[in-house]
Amino acid sequence: MRIDPHTHSSCSDGTDTPAQLMKAAAVAGLDVVGLTDHDTTDGWEQAADAVTDTGVSLLRGAEISCSADGVTLHLLAYLFDPDYAPLADALAHARQSRSERTRRMVEQIGVDYPITWEDVLAQTTDATTIGRPHIADALVAAGAFPDRSAAFAGPLATSSPYYVHYWALDPVEACRLVRDAGGVPVAAHPRAANRQRRLVPDATFNRMARAGLAALEVDHRDHTPAQREQARALAQELGLGVSGASDYHGAGKPNRLGENLMPPALLKRIVAEGTLALITP
Repeated sequence: MRIDPHTHSSCSDGTDTPAQLMKAAAVAGLDVVGLTDHDTTDGWEQAADAVTDTGVSLLRGAEISCSADGVTLHLLAYLFDPDYAPLADALAHARQSRSERTRRMVEQIGVDYPITWEDVLAQTTDATTIGRPHIADALVAAGAFPDRSAAFAGPLATSSPYYVHYWALDPVEACRLVRDAGGVPVAAHPRAANRQRRLVPDATFNRMARAGLAALEVDHRDHTPAQREQARALAQELGLGVSGASDYHGAGKPNRLGENLMPPALLKRIVAEGTLALITP
């Protein structure tokens, strides 16, 4: 069974609509795909409608923005009740904060680069969650950079003077909220040192494990072989499962569907522990 549990649609910062994502998953030979847009579940219904036609099962999820002592961490949440108010409110707060942060960054970047807030909005299509990738797309459209990756290596980097922080859940509290909502939390790319200057310390993952964290996303293209081994060792030490995924964004990033996969045994555990069901053809 080929399971890619971490992908994004145009409801956040991917370039495929949820239906297009499901079709792309079928072309990639996937049996199961996880739709995990940033801080939103808005793509679930459209993706679910495409399950029968594509023959690909849908693992519903979201990638939750978290911050521990100023260090960013993303938490993948699977099969939770989207109507559980405390978690839904936190996701809405994160989306609003991301949008406000994005506007502030655009105001600063626009002093030195030829983009406006309207240019960024023109890149969002049906996005519920607006963020730095949409600034990157505006910069590319303006001819300032050749692609998203180059923009993220420049003015959108976390070390850039244009960078603005945004509100995000504490990851331990996020694990508790996901579990309270009947979901299953998995830490996304926990050792991706190329994304930021500091990494979340092992002690935080220990506390997350006690709060219900199920697994670490070990196999990810942003992890070097050494970082994968570090994450695998940490998962073993904490008694956590090991996952893998593409973190696919369509044309927005070079990540390809199915380039890393979740073990079937972990999916079985997630389905057993989650409130929602896997949607199958």
